[in-house]
Amino acid sequence: MRGAPPVPPAGVTYEQDGPLLRIVGQFRGFVSGPRDLGVDGDALDELIARQRDLFAARGEAVEWKTRSHDTPADLPARLGAAGFVPEERETVLVGRAAELAAGEPVLPDGVSVRRVTADADMHRIAAMESAVWGQDWSRLADDLIGRVAGAPDDVAVYVAEADGEVVCAAWLVFRPGTKFASLWGGSTLAEWRGRGIYRALVAVRAALAVSRAVTYLHVDASDDSAPILRRLGFHAVTTTTPYVWTPQGP
Repeated sequence: MRGAPPVPPAGVTYEQDGPLLRIVGQFRGFVSGPRDLGVDGDALDELIARQRDLFAARGEAVEWKTRSHDTPADLPARLGAAGFVPEERETVLVGRAAELAAGEPVLPDGVSVRRVTADADMHRIAAMESAVWGQDWSRLADDLIGRVAGAPDDVAVYVAEADGEVVCAAWLVFRPGTKFASLWGGSTLAEWRGRGIYRALVAVRAALAVSRAVTYLHVDASDDSAPILRRLGFHAVTTTTPYVWTPQGP
């Protein structure tokens, strides 16, 4: 699941720097590498500094995605020394799509689910996410709009609605050429949690994955989502921690 989807959204470019994939043009930069970077010591420090300095020149933050089984083992420490700060660790989960799609999803009375592609719906999703997290998530709308425009067959965005309000949203990202697809999103307004909406959106996306001959679903899960997903049949395989460098000042 490392690397990037084959078709970048409009305005986004993929660059290779030695062992690293660098994604430029999103709301913040993104860096990922193979399990073994093949460099260590001063050479690794130089590689890290080069990513930081490139995005510093752009005035943008950058995320370096690490996994717990990556080498060299001192990569997190070297990222920290370069000014990268760890965000919350997530659990990487994998489940069989066919098992997760079994049975009809059960939704609360008055709640319906539909797949969306319109720009206006992406902005509604971003507004819901902003309310959930207490932060400005308006950038999410542009990201989803770009994904759908760039590769409409590779992403499926769903909303759960009640009385015309988006109460939960989630999307499925296919990885052509593999047996995997990824689940993203799933944030739910506080007053609608614990009522099966998140589970229903997992089942809906799993069913679509099965229809596309996908064998496995992957999730980078928060501590809130991981227990739910385990109960549904997902299995933990490793952990992942984003290390983020943010420019200071204007």
